Amino acid sequence: MVPRVLARSLALAASLSLLAAACSSSDDATSSGEDAVVADGDASSSGSDNAGTPAAARPDPADPASFDAEPVGSALRGDRDNPGFPDPLIDPDDIQSGGPPPDGIPPIDNPVFASVSDTDYVSDQEAVVVVEINGDARAYPVQVLIWHEIVNDTVGDEPVTVTFCPLCNSALVFKRQFGSRLLDFGTSGELYQSALVMYDRQTESLWAHFTGEGVVGHYAGAQLELIPAQTLSYGDFAERYPDGQVLTTDTGFNRSYGLNPYVGYDDEATDPIGAFISQDIDDRLPSKTRMVGVLAPSGPFSLTLADLSVDGVYHRESSGDAGDVVVFHQSGLSSALDSSEIDEGRDIGQTGAFLAEAEDGTALTFSASGDGETFTDAETGSTWTVTGDAIAGDLEGQRLEAVPHLDTFWFAWSTYRPEAVLVQ
Repeated sequence: MVPRVLARSLALAASLSLLAAACSSSDDATSSGEDAVVADGDASSSGSDNAGTPAAARPDPADPASFDAEPVGSALRGDRDNPGFPDPLIDPDDIQSGGPPPDGIPPIDNPVFASVSDTDYVSDQEAVVVVEINGDARAYPVQVLIWHEIVNDTVGDEPVTVTFCPLCNSALVFKRQFGSRLLDFGTSGELYQSALVMYDRQTESLWAHFTGEGVVGHYAGAQLELIPAQTLSYGDFAERYPDGQVLTTDTGFNRSYGLNPYVGYDDEATDPIGAFISQDIDDRLPSKTRMVGVLAPSGPFSLTLADLSVDGVYHRESSGDAGDVVVFHQSGLSSALDSSEIDEGRDIGQTGAFLAEAEDGTALTFSASGDGETFTDAETGSTWTVTGDAIAGDLEGQRLEAVPHLDTFWFAWSTYRPEAVLVQ
């Protein structure tokens, strides 16, 4: 008999091979990045020597407008040591090829949506990435994102990029406007510590999906603005946002939506694919431990989903005026990285992170309700959902302020957020 871990590893290897073949197929009209504004990268015309851009001319990461100059080369196409670039945030040699070429995993640039009432291809327990801006609520099913990884969209009149990395199990959303440029993003085909490395088509700089930082190229040091997003079960999205919009499978590409090309990848007894790891992994936890990472006002912290699920609520006090944070956990969401059918994955639960205060600033203390589906504050006895909405009690109709957070694997969180507190 083949040991379970080995069997799942073999299945994963086969799945990744099939994924690479599917992503690089020539019959799809994938994006080519032809609109990129990139010069030839002649170092002699940049006014710089091999030490890099003079300090006085370096862009200021806190000032997006300081990056508005025309790019001098492409970090996507091998010109990563161009002396006209700012210093890279990571060693370019640590960026590993994932197999597919740029946009071989094709982003969605013209997303098509349907109403909740017209959507029947997503099961209630399936994961969707939820973004709400200016009253415009949209769900991006992971069964679609797992094949595309990036959606360039506009939500509530705000240009955004919705990103999902299957290998590090993370979904993050960023604003696309940076300085004078409206950026759109593609998949570079490369990874850093087994996490998606994006590129922008306007300058062909490389960006870390996990943090939204420009890491190599014209935008090295730049920081995209993060938009709070939540990974929810589709059933909870439909209940909370009955007028919401759902990304459809009308993508222009032929993919096996609903199937998981990474069968068994989230088995905590396995490690990330070694070829995609260039730095040591923090060994305080097994590398694929499922975590919730929270970017709290007083500093980032994380805890395991296993620990959070015991009480269903974690309350973290903050120093100064930063505001306390509460993290909720509720069952009912399937892992997209477990079984071959995404909607049959085991229940891993869903999370929410919020400032622990009412709309008037009154501090609130929460506990899980007896029904296992809601939460109650001790101060008013109001009932709250995992989306931070009060649905009964004195505070009915109020909504908690979201704090950026994500569900991910330990190896990715500890790599990109090494300063974060690990709650144990």
